[in-house]
Parts: sequence; structure tokens; C-alpha cells
Amino acid sequence: QVQVVESGGGLVQPGGSLRLSCAASGSIFKLYVKGWYRQAPGKQRELVATITKSDTPNYADSVRGRFTISRDNANGTVYLQMNSLKPEDTGVYYCNAARWAPTAIDYWGKGTLVTVSS
Repeated sequence: QVQVVESGGGLVQPGGSLRLSCAASGSIFKLYVKGWYRQAPGKQRELVATITKSDTPNYADSVRGRFTISRDNANGTVYLQMNSLKPEDTGVYYCNAARWAPTAIDYWGKGTLVTVSS
């Protein structure tokens, strides 16, 4: 059974930093962590950052310059380094993973809560 597991959320003051981690496992086929999404209370889930199989990053305008997505190619874990956090970054952060072969399937983690508050 495929598992997508996020970690690293918590409570941080405005201007602080957190690092989220995501790992996918449990499939006989290659799994890739694709990126991070978040959902604030009362809002729709939105893209935060993605990373391609060749490790090219893409960011939402709201986090560009503050967040960095990266992959440890030794084990496939994807990290989201979040700096200069703002209260509007508060939300549940979800990791998205996928396999592309033999058929494309997306997987989601259960989410990790990030709260930015003084």
C-alpha cells in the first residue's frame, strides 16, 4: 500500500522558518514526490511548490523567494524549506506524489499543519 508521509509542521512566529519533509513508499513501481500544496481554513487547496523529475522547481508567486523545494536523490525525499514565514502561510500542507508507469496515478499525504502566529 502506497504511503505518502509528511513531517515537519508546527507553530512558528512570523519571520521564522520551518522545513517540511515528504517521502513516498509502498509501491513496486517508481514513485516520485511532485510537490507541496496547502489549504488554509475556509479556502481551496492551492499549489505551493513543485519539482520535476529532473529537479526543476516551480513556485507560487506568494512564496517565491522565501520557500525552497529540493529533492534528496539518494532516497527520493523532498523537502520544503520555508523562510520568512507570514501568518498567511498558515494551513495544512499536503504532499503530492505519483507514479507514471505502467499507468499514471497520483497520491496524497494526510497533511501537516503549519501555524504562523505570534
